[in-house]
Amino acid sequence: MRPKRKQKLYLSLGLIALAAIAVGLTLYALRSNINLFFSPVQIAAGDAPFERQIRAGGMVKEGTVARNPESLDVAFVVTDYVDDLEVRYSGILPDLFREGQGVVVVGKLQSEGWLRADQVLARHDENYMPPEVAQALEDAGYTPEDYQDKAAEMGERMDAQQGASQ
Repeated sequence: MRPKRKQKLYLSLGLIALAAIAVGLTLYALRSNINLFFSPVQIAAGDAPFERQIRAGGMVKEGTVARNPESLDVAFVVTDYVDDLEVRYSGILPDLFREGQGVVVVGKLQSEGWLRADQVLARHDENYMPPEVAQALEDAGYTPEDYQDKAAEMGERMDAQQGASQ
């Protein structure tokens, strides 16, 4: 092989190796930033990883929101009407957060089976349901009409409570 041709071959192999290393490092960096969605059923089945950021969602189970009066700590249960997931959060909840409504929480699943949430996302209008939550509820056997009826019922109850307090 001629020296010029050998030099081009080494240069080409070097560039391919550098490109492969760059792609590998990029994929490794992105791997740690991916947070997959899990429903309470999947978490109860052991499909979700521990101590790694995930998204979980469902409906806030009625009667489960417990606030610490001395801090911003709040605990509540997210359900897909098959299994439940306890969520603990420290911070200010969104204005639209309430029992009986759909939420998505971002956080880390603890080995004890509860999720330490870093972020709580609530729906933005009466008809909105996060797509992942809607899919999880449908997988659990609930139709969109079932949880829309529950949301409407909850909205009427909230309106009645607000009317009674005025």
